[in-house]
Amino acid sequence: MSADGTRTRPDALSRPRGGTVRWLLREMRQERWALAAVVATGVATVGLTLLVPLLLGAVTDRILTGARGQGVDYPAVARALLVVSGLVATSVFLAFLRGRLTVRVAQHTARRFRGRCAAKLTRLPVRDLGRQSRGDVLSRITNDIDNLAQALQQALGGLIAAVLTVLGAMAAMLWISPLLTLVALGTVVLSAVVIRVLGRRAQPRFAEQWEATGRLGAHAEEMYTGHALVVLHRRQREAAEVFAGHNEAVRRAGFAAQFRSGIIEPAATFLGHTGYVLIAVLGGLRIASGTMTVGGIQAFVQYTLQVNQPVAQLAAYADLVQSGVASARRISELLGAPEERPGPVPAGRPATVRGHVRFEDVSFRYDPDVPLIEGVRATLAPGRTLAVVGPTGAGKSTLAHLLLRFEEPSGGRITLDGTDIGTMSRTELRRHIGVVSQDTWLFAGTVAENIGYGAEGASREDIVAAARSACADPFIRTLPDGYDTELDEDGGGLSAGEKQLLTIARAFLARPAVLVLDEATSSVDTRTELLVQQAMTALRRDRACLVIAHRLSTVREADEIVVMETGRVTERGTHPELLAAGGTYARLCRSALSGPVPAPAPSGPAAAPA
Repeated sequence: MSADGTRTRPDALSRPRGGTVRWLLREMRQERWALAAVVATGVATVGLTLLVPLLLGAVTDRILTGARGQGVDYPAVARALLVVSGLVATSVFLAFLRGRLTVRVAQHTARRFRGRCAAKLTRLPVRDLGRQSRGDVLSRITNDIDNLAQALQQALGGLIAAVLTVLGAMAAMLWISPLLTLVALGTVVLSAVVIRVLGRRAQPRFAEQWEATGRLGAHAEEMYTGHALVVLHRRQREAAEVFAGHNEAVRRAGFAAQFRSGIIEPAATFLGHTGYVLIAVLGGLRIASGTMTVGGIQAFVQYTLQVNQPVAQLAAYADLVQSGVASARRISELLGAPEERPGPVPAGRPATVRGHVRFEDVSFRYDPDVPLIEGVRATLAPGRTLAVVGPTGAGKSTLAHLLLRFEEPSGGRITLDGTDIGTMSRTELRRHIGVVSQDTWLFAGTVAENIGYGAEGASREDIVAAARSACADPFIRTLPDGYDTELDEDGGGLSAGEKQLLTIARAFLARPAVLVLDEATSSVDTRTELLVQQAMTALRRDRACLVIAHRLSTVREADEIVVMETGRVTERGTHPELLAAGGTYARLCRSALSGPVPAPAPSGPAAAPA
């Protein structure tokens, strides 16, 4: 349990309580009226269908009786057949109506699940979500929901009609002949046992199939987003081989699931025909003995067919149901994952946030026995810049994650304007913090839309002003459609520096009180870095700024530099002071320059790494 009550564990996606089917039924309560209509039309359809064999049996007896006596009353026979035709037409219409209602239930349920899953992703802890494969999560939202909708659409109405038909037909058969009903009931029970046994064996295979599909999607997504690196390192064959392995796993799991579920229908059909033969033989003997009429046997045989057909349908739907249940389980795991719980908004907090941040003996660890950060003390003041440097793995980026509450401190606390951020709503906290990281995230849309993402409802004038402040306006105007140029999610056509300038413009638009620059220039060339540095210098003005960097040219102008090693602060001071001290910072400078450390410049923008 985290400090804010969020339950965290390695497997953030857990199975639903009470079973998947019960969970799905609870989730479908919003469609209860449509489901009630499906049941009502199913009952009406089955009731009308069950009347047909009785009427046809009576017509047959009337014809046979009339043929032996005074003649057949053809007008009466015609009227009976007309009634039968009306019942059949009505049942067909009701079946059509039931089909439309079933489609409505399935598609509305799928739409609701998609919306809930999309909203759920926004509430999951960053730490827990990062542990899941992106491709697998996307597969749950797309493939599994579509598969569940298909299963509901094809099986829901059919299952209800099949069950009602079996119950109604068995009741009519019991009224006609209890003895023959026992024979038919024996085959139905045996078929149900076969369906249950084979279905339980098939269901785990369907779960394996969809899990393998998720892994396949994850690999395909990774290879697509990293296609340039795959080609650069000549790993196309390896990527194809890994894909083939995942593809084969999907094939094996799918074959095992379909084969085991496919045995159900022929087994149920065989048992149904065996019962049909026994009933035909016994029925013939009862006609010969005079205990049953031909019309009665005709009606009973028709009811037998009405029982065998839905039993076979239940067998055919078994694979759909098992596959749908497997997908429902994966969806329920995502929807049931623990969420971030926003803390209460402290009373009496000032409406304006100045941006004074303090790290007070902050400690953090993933593993209780392995400390990652221990006793860090630091202060960010408005208008001043605090730089954090150190070797890889020293805990620099973790400080930023703690400030943003992507993680919770194991000890100590972080305050914003004197208020413990652990008592603040995450939404409120992050509203006052801007981040420019090395990962320049852009989405499919125009340049203006990507910049405007920083502030909801931003005007075009605000967007252009932010771009000018970020030194991005000149290159934007060289694009084919300027601010209306369409970008894809990779920012195709833009350099790394240009994409970074867009993210800086986005941060300008947000007007945060606290600014976090996390390796913001690590992926740009030296010439572009000067432009980015100029934009970041303007962005830092009058804001509390936390700079995390490997490239020391980005921290030279900081008001205070903190050096971290193995999760502890080992040095602090200004650039000249730390160079003079000859400690870790000086060694990092020598490593960056691959030569002697130059004398520190007195002031002014850095023209070269130092």
